[in-house]
Order: sequence, then structure tokens, then C-alpha cells
Amino acid sequence: MFTKSADSHLCSGVDTHGILLFRTLIGKVFGSIGSVGGGLALGKEGPLVHTGACIASLLGQGGSTKYHLNSRWFNVFKSDRDRRDLVTCGCAAGVAAAFRAPVGGVLFALEEVTSWWRSQLMWRVFFTSAIVAVVVRTAMGWCKSGKCGHFGSGGFIIWDVSDGQEDYSFAELFPMAIIGVIGGLLGALFNQLTLYITTWRRNHLHKKGNRVKIIEACLVSLLTSVISFGLPLLRKCSPCPEPDPTSGIECPRPPGMYGNYVNFYCSKDNEYNDLATIFFNTQDDAIRNLFSAKTINEYSSQSLLTFLVMFYGLAVVTFGTAVPAGQFVPGIMIGSTYGRLVGMFVVKYYRKLNIEEGTYALLGAASFLGGSMRMTVSLCVIMVEITNNLKLLPLIMLVLLISKAVGDAFNDGIYEEQARLRGIPLLDSKPKYEMRNMIAKEACGSGRVVSFPRVVKVPDVVSILQSNSHNGFPVIDHTRSGEPLVIGLVLRSHLLVILQSKVDFQHSPLPSDPRSGGRSIRHDSGEFAKPVSSKGISLDDIHLTSEDLEMYIDLAPFLNPSPYIVPEDMSLTKVYNLFRQLGLRHLFVVPRPSRVLGLITRKDLLIEDAENVNTLELRATSVRSLMLILLHPI
Repeated sequence: MFTKSADSHLCSGVDTHGILLFRTLIGKVFGSIGSVGGGLALGKEGPLVHTGACIASLLGQGGSTKYHLNSRWFNVFKSDRDRRDLVTCGCAAGVAAAFRAPVGGVLFALEEVTSWWRSQLMWRVFFTSAIVAVVVRTAMGWCKSGKCGHFGSGGFIIWDVSDGQEDYSFAELFPMAIIGVIGGLLGALFNQLTLYITTWRRNHLHKKGNRVKIIEACLVSLLTSVISFGLPLLRKCSPCPEPDPTSGIECPRPPGMYGNYVNFYCSKDNEYNDLATIFFNTQDDAIRNLFSAKTINEYSSQSLLTFLVMFYGLAVVTFGTAVPAGQFVPGIMIGSTYGRLVGMFVVKYYRKLNIEEGTYALLGAASFLGGSMRMTVSLCVIMVEITNNLKLLPLIMLVLLISKAVGDAFNDGIYEEQARLRGIPLLDSKPKYEMRNMIAKEACGSGRVVSFPRVVKVPDVVSILQSNSHNGFPVIDHTRSGEPLVIGLVLRSHLLVILQSKVDFQHSPLPSDPRSGGRSIRHDSGEFAKPVSSKGISLDDIHLTSEDLEMYIDLAPFLNPSPYIVPEDMSLTKVYNLFRQLGLRHLFVVPRPSRVLGLITRKDLLIEDAENVNTLELRATSVRSLMLILLHPI
């Protein structure tokens, strides 16, 4: 009947204002191009996920009416659930495009984006990720000639390490577990530092205006450039290793080419600067160098430690500035750096030729991402897809579980911390321990429930909408005996549309059509009402005359006649799980009923033949009656 306001977009069941608009999409696209191209300590993967969500949200609204992009082909997304599903597909498409990991995109949507997962949503997300993989592969094939810059130069697998370490001993599991512990500690520290700095920015710095935000971003960019160019000048060049024809790596690389062994102001032609090899490569090439096999002793421990400290600090400072910033690639670079340091120690300690430092760099990258983002299944699959090495799957699982367990001992993941900082009421995957001893009634608070009668006067509606910001209101009617009865739920957005259109105002305080029962509205002309949008409507935009203030509204045709309800003494943990898993926004708490009309089991919901259809319809009628009994105990 009505569409949701386009100014508020749904993410995991929460209305978030302004983060999925058209202007946000444009800012993300051009901002991420500038920030990543400028060499800042951030990644493009996070903005790509946001970009996919913005595109999906715009399609779910039928485009933008402001820019005349409305289309009837996209107006099929009428409900909040459909738009949430579309945004989920957009996020999965962003991950699949960023990492060229379609399965990882599906699991990322399952683990991080949505809290209400259904089989129907599964195939939609899977189909979206598959289309993204085909499009990206086609574009890379078209760009192989080099006309698209660096895009497509690394192949569909971003960091192919399939020729890396093929075997490992049980003695190496201990240092690999140490990598997981380090990742958990550094990831938790990263989350805490970014939380402190972001809080300080919001409370002090960013309140001074947009000019301060621009100056801050310029200063961070200047600091990054000074460190990137200054530190390699302080390092001494190292002699090239003995040439290995099987590796296909040339030392030093010719000027203007990226990869291993970068010559940066070295006095001799057969020398390279190991710190410049990390700083002066693209992010993809730098990570590929750290992951590479058969490059033992390419980096010195001093250079790796210097880069780790400097880049870690830059990533903390850069996160939260007024530029699109992702944390996947910085996390991979930080983790692969200390992972390679541990690998150098293992090679020196065990003295085995089959140990590859790049393997430990890969495990370090997984451990830091697990310690910071606290993802497990999706991150594991993404790491396998972007490295093309299925043999390392058990090791990646090991370090992810350890790093997540260590990080959880200190704080939440970076997504949860930042969402809580911005006031977004996201529900955790499991209820708090204190909820076990609480019931549903205790969570309702002591305030009086704000409700509407079935037929309400127009000034009463305006007064209630002005006095609170609730999104939904229960509608109360009375039985023949005069006792109150909850007949449904009416949304705030619907009330705003009714007040603005004035079509459904009536002079009489009596119900206009007691048989409507919440179905489609039929006006006096006999035609069904068309869907009406509440986009941009606020109380300030509604102008009511003195005659309008004497009118009444029958809310029965506009309400949801079967809202979700729970008894007042239900365990709060059950209420929490129901609310989160069903993606609800409202849940009625009612007194415990005194009558039971029937009992429905799983078998009662199975339709095996045509004869059972009628039986099921009769039982459905009983269920509706049972709901009325639950709402009003007899």
C-alpha cells in the first residue's frame, strides 16, 4: 500500500539515514579513486562494498525521483524485506568484485551483512556474485593489452601462491599459532586505537566544519608521502641475490616496472632497496611480494619492522578521516609483514629449505584480519580464493580461530565498534548473559504505551507524532463487552501519508467500513488506491486547516492486522533471538492468555495433496482466531 521513505535505508533491519544515497555513491567512487591512487594507508575493498550497497539501494527505490531516474521496472520492491535483500546482494557483489571471490562474497553477506538468512536470499546472493565474477573476468580479458592500466595485470587470482610451500611439519604449528595470537592482539589494539581517535574526531575536530576535515585529510596525505619517500632513503641498499632462472624474477627490476627488488637511489646497478620494494609498489604488488615463494632473505628484519610500525600507525590515523577507507588491504599488509618476520625466525631456527617465508606472511594476513574484523568462514574462503592455495586451508582456519578468540577477549570487531560509535542499534549474534534471568515485560520499560484508537481524531494523530519519534503504534479497539483489544500495528510513515493526502479523512467518528480488515483501500470512486510514497514527508510539510482538525481517520485499512506478539513472561533471550532472526522492528508484549484453541506442529504445515488444502485453510482461520485470543485474554 505504501513505500518506505527513500531518505532512510535499511541495513540489517535498521533505518540508517544518508549512507546509501546517490550523492554518497558518487562520493565513494571518486573519493576511493583519489585516496587509493594517492597511496594512503587504506584499501579500496571497503568502499567497493559500500558502492554495491548504494547501487542496490537506488535500484530498490526505483532510482531517484530528483534526477528523474524513476522506473516502473524497479518498483517491484515494495517491502522493507525486499530492499534489505537487494542491499545484501549489493554488498556481496562489492566483495566479489573487490577480491574476485564470488563464494567469499556470498559468505560475507551471510556472516556480516544480514541477520535474517533464508534459502531464497541464498540463491539471489549466489546468482549476483556469479554474474559479478563473469563480468570482472570479461573486463580483465578485454584489458589484458594494458589499456586499462594495472587492472587485470595480476590475473583473476589476485595473489596466486599455489607454487608456495607444499608441506609443513607439526613442529611449525606452534609458530603458526603464535601468529594467530599476535594477530588477535594487534587486531584488538587496532580496533581500540581507531575507536579512541574516531571518538576524538567526532567530539572535537569534525565539529569545526568541513574545512577542518579537508585540512586533516591533506595533512594525513602529506605525512604519508613524507614517510613513504623519507624512510627508504635512510635504508642502505642490499646486493641482489644469485639469479634463479626458475623463479622468473629479475633483480633489480628495470626502471618504471613494479614487483620485487626495486632499485631506489642505489649506487650500484646490482643492488635494490628492500624498504622501497614495499613502499613504491601498488598495494597488490606489495602484498604479492610479501606472499611470494623462493624469495628468502629478500627483506631484512629491520626493514619489515620499520614498515610494520610506520604503516600500522598510518592505518590507525587514516581510518576515520573524511576519505573513503577500507581496512582489508591495510590489514593484509600489516599481517603479512609480521607474518614474514615470524617466517624469517622459523627458517633460521628450523633450518629447513622447504619452509617459505611467504606462507607465514599469508597466515599473518589472515590472523590480523581475524583479530580486527572477527570474521571466520567468509574470511577463510576469501583468503583461499585470492591466493589459489587450498593446501593452506587448515592453517588459515587455525590462525583465524586463534586470532578471533584472542581479540574477543578484549573488544568487539571493528564493524561492531564503529556501528556502536555511530549510534546504530545493531544486535549482536547472541544475547547478553544478563538476559537469561529477565523476561519480556522487564525490557519494555516503565513508560506508558503510546497507542491509537481505531477511529482517531486528526489533531490527536498530529499531537502524538509530535510528542515522540516512535516508528510504529498499536491500534486499540473494543469488544462488545467494552474490553480493549489490540487489532494491529500502524506505521508512522503511513500516518504521515494519510495526513498529507487528506483523502481518507471522514466527518463521522464511527468506523467507515468494518469489513475492510486491513485489506486494500477502496475509495468512493470504486477504484483501489495506488501505492503512495512517503519520501521526504515530515510534519513540517503537512498543512492542516481548521476544518481538517475536526475530521477523523479510520486506521483499520492501514494497519498490519497480525503483528508478532509474545507473552509478557517469555524469556528475554528467546525474545532477543526471535527479534534478530526474523529481522523485526516491532514486537508486542501482551498478558499471558488463558485459552488455547489448538496446537500446530510441523506436520500440520505440510501440504501433501489437494484434500489437505482445505484442512490447512481451516486451521489458518483458527490461527487468526487464536491470535485475537492471545492479544485479549478471556
